[in-house]
Amino acid sequence: MLRLKWRSFRCALEGLVFMMKTQIHARWHAMASVMVVVLGIWLQVEGLEWMMLMLAMGMVWVAEAINTALEQACDAVTLERDERIGRAKDVAAGAVLLAAVFALAVGMIVFVPRVWERLAH
Repeated sequence: MLRLKWRSFRCALEGLVFMMKTQIHARWHAMASVMVVVLGIWLQVEGLEWMMLMLAMGMVWVAEAINTALEQACDAVTLERDERIGRAKDVAAGAVLLAAVFALAVGMIVFVPRVWERLAH
């Protein structure tokens, strides 16, 4: 039982490593995530704001992972141009874009007032 759980966990980690190695946007999300954490520490973000930031970042990461999985599955079906597969990939990419835009909005709501406060002093 424990061996099966470990194998499942290992496969999940391998999937994330694959995503980081093959998807340029995942690497951008990683840099943005590090910047958010560093900025949050520097600006002394607290409780609820950290939760909002973590949920927003998590939403982007989940969307990117699902997008990557869908792209891989579609490419396994056919590499030929297919309008339906193209639309499916576009919708998945759009989901990542939406998640990123909402995460940016959350970041601005949390960080902009704190940055202005620091600049005012």
